[in-house]
Amino acid sequence: MFGMILIPLPAVVAIFLGFLLCFVVMQRERRLRAITVFLAASTALMIIVSLRWSFDAPIFRFLQPVFASLLPPAAWLCFSGLSGGSRRSVWPHFLPGVVILLLSLFWQWVHTPIDAILACLFFGYGCALIWRGMQGEERFAGARLGTSVPPDRAAAFVGLMLLLSGMVDLMIALDFELGGGTHVATIVSVGNMLLLPLVAWAVLSVTRNLPESEAPQATDPLKAQDLTGADDAHVLAEFHRVLKERHLYRDPDLTLERLARRVGIPGRQISQAVNRRLGRNVSQEINRWRIREAQALLEQSDRSVTEIMFECGFQTKSNFNTTFRRMTGLSPSDWRRRAKMDLSAGTALDPETR
Repeated sequence: MFGMILIPLPAVVAIFLGFLLCFVVMQRERRLRAITVFLAASTALMIIVSLRWSFDAPIFRFLQPVFASLLPPAAWLCFSGLSGGSRRSVWPHFLPGVVILLLSLFWQWVHTPIDAILACLFFGYGCALIWRGMQGEERFAGARLGTSVPPDRAAAFVGLMLLLSGMVDLMIALDFELGGGTHVATIVSVGNMLLLPLVAWAVLSVTRNLPESEAPQATDPLKAQDLTGADDAHVLAEFHRVLKERHLYRDPDLTLERLARRVGIPGRQISQAVNRRLGRNVSQEINRWRIREAQALLEQSDRSVTEIMFECGFQTKSNFNTTFRRMTGLSPSDWRRRAKMDLSAGTALDPETR
């Protein structure tokens, strides 16, 4: 009788991350460099953890904290690309990894609490991501507007996962200090299960929210207006005027940064005006314009739902259907059928009706 082959949980996670890494690498896009580093470090870490608890060789004990130290800064850089504006140097974020590497090299002579230092690193970046996420869409001016996964919520979620991972490292340090490391294997297994949703969420949020191409740096052909100090009503009126005249909402790669250049008003000012006057954010307002146009096209044309979806600025059918149903109470197909029934009965649906 053949015995059952038991695959360690870290190995399963490593296989999953390896598939994701291959998928991202095959895209060959510069905008995905940060997530490539994150997935590469995560995959290497899971392989090392799996080998460590299978063979317990000194080299694996040495490499594990080094690769673990790369995860928090790599996660941060995945979201820093959504901030818009000029890009800052990334190398300072990896200095903690160099420190961990040196501490691991000299650990035999200087017994430093590496796991506790790792916990502080995870806590620091976790709190920073949560803080950035709590500041709303204004801090993610380089992210696509109207996506199904808001970047601010994704950043806060990943920050929370980093905090939980930091707690795992702290528990490992305490277990070595108080219990001689007897429960470390169990703690690491639990930590791996927490890492899996972190990686999946980071991949989804970054790949969906980064535009397909870099935003052009040239200013809008129309002269930008100086509306500093203008009231919210004025800002909102100008924002809506440009949306209506130039159909900016049709751009699937529209970001708050690009929108600000087109309208000629700082993105923060637009965001605050929309929030205070309409009680929603810019992404939700852009989606309302997209859905209104989709309603009209569904009523007045025989074009396919997919064609209309792309025409109005949506990129995925799931996001389009979810947003359409949330705003109208009907699916796009049901809206078209109802419109035809009402038209045959002599009445027309009003797209403004909600």
